[in-house]
Amino acid sequence: MKLPVVAVVGRPNVGKSTFFNRVLGERIAIVEDRPGVTRDRNYARTEWNAREFYLVDTGGMVENSDEPMDRLIRDQVMAAIGEADVLVQIVDGKAGPHPLDYAIAEHLRKTQKPVVLLVNKMDNLGSDTAVGHHDFWDLGIGEPQPVSSLSGKGSGDVLDQIVWALPEGTEAEEEALRVAVIGRPNVGKSSFVNRLLGEERLVVSDVAGTTRDAIDTPMKYHGRTFMFVDTAGLRRQSRIDEGVEFYSAIRTERAIDRADVCVLILDATMPIAVQDLKIAEKAWGSGKGLIIIANKWDLVEKETMTAPRYEKDIRERAPYLQWVPILFTSARTGQRVNRALELILEVQQQRQRRVATHEVNDVLRSLVGRTKPPTFAGHSIRFLYGTQVATEPPTFVFWVNIPEGVTESYQRYLMNGFRAAWGFNGAPIVIRLRRREDTEARRPRQGKPHAPDEVEDDGVEVAYVRGDGPGGREDEFEVEEMDDEDIEFGTDFDDEEDEA
Repeated sequence: MKLPVVAVVGRPNVGKSTFFNRVLGERIAIVEDRPGVTRDRNYARTEWNAREFYLVDTGGMVENSDEPMDRLIRDQVMAAIGEADVLVQIVDGKAGPHPLDYAIAEHLRKTQKPVVLLVNKMDNLGSDTAVGHHDFWDLGIGEPQPVSSLSGKGSGDVLDQIVWALPEGTEAEEEALRVAVIGRPNVGKSSFVNRLLGEERLVVSDVAGTTRDAIDTPMKYHGRTFMFVDTAGLRRQSRIDEGVEFYSAIRTERAIDRADVCVLILDATMPIAVQDLKIAEKAWGSGKGLIIIANKWDLVEKETMTAPRYEKDIRERAPYLQWVPILFTSARTGQRVNRALELILEVQQQRQRRVATHEVNDVLRSLVGRTKPPTFAGHSIRFLYGTQVATEPPTFVFWVNIPEGVTESYQRYLMNGFRAAWGFNGAPIVIRLRRREDTEARRPRQGKPHAPDEVEDDGVEVAYVRGDGPGGREDEFEVEEMDDEDIEFGTDFDDEEDEA
């Protein structure tokens, strides 16, 4: 069964996003002391007293406004109210009751759903003078609950009230596959997500920069839970000067770090830009799966081989793009949009793929036999053994007698060989080279006796790391301890030549 939904609503600038962040224990929503910062519905999974639920942050609701953005935000708030199991109305305890508070409370009463009235900004909570929250009884939606979202005072009592109001019979969902939708401003990211979801879940406007936050939106597809993260458009660093836009860029980069797969949206009516490549590098260099969506394909004038030429132009811009799936879609018409869901699942499967050790060494032996590594300072470079040590992204460790002597071009040759053998389309590969001292301690060949319980140091140390992204991965992976049985006799590929 799906998790219950708790929607946080209220007029602008009463502290909804601050409360949202307080409950989650981290700064997920952008907070700034001016109205209109939050525009979309922002979903986050959380729990309290062993009860899990989705908490939804919404934009400030303004009644009877002629501003297009206010109307779009109001539509999002009303959609959140309709979807929620429990409603939380937040009001400003310092300002007192406001006409908009009464209008919103009237909407909530009509739903006949449980409502928790939260009086925020009660920073003096606990003192004898902290009685301002009683003024909000007039709203007629229940007992006002005082809280200070900024300091956290009273938040535990409010969460107790929310959990008490949750419907019974719900159970935990599986962990969602996180998909970050990234790209430059105004390329159609929100429209693409809306088309996938089959509803206007995100605010869409012709004005660039409509999406400010990284907006989490769950959906189900073939029994699998997806969490789509619509992000703010990333512009060149020199053009980011507004406070909200600065934090939007930070949220977008964090959304990439938290994602499993990134979907890069391009405007197919325009040539691929340098900024598009930089955004792709952020995702690929972070070890995330990557899919490229050429959006607005319905607006492109078609000629013979139009799509192949566009795809060729993309792939020629960076070597790693040879392995990234490209899909031509139109969020406006829905053309091939659902195919993106299948591609996301396929790319995630590639990120999770594990290759057996004997297959790794068979392919490595074949590649080294076909093209031997160059010598280093007059010494032959020998690959002793290889294994896959991690997934997401697929990570391989190879023991080499001189790791620093393996050139970048030879590593690219090995990566191309691995992809020819196993694919890994849409998933970056990480290769780590480690040193093994070539001495008489090589037990499988020399047969040097040792006590059964004796633990011997195999002399392995980290020497060199490279991934096939632009810059590789710098973090360390733990490698399982290997004993004598793990070191295969036949993987010292150059021994026959040395003995001859």
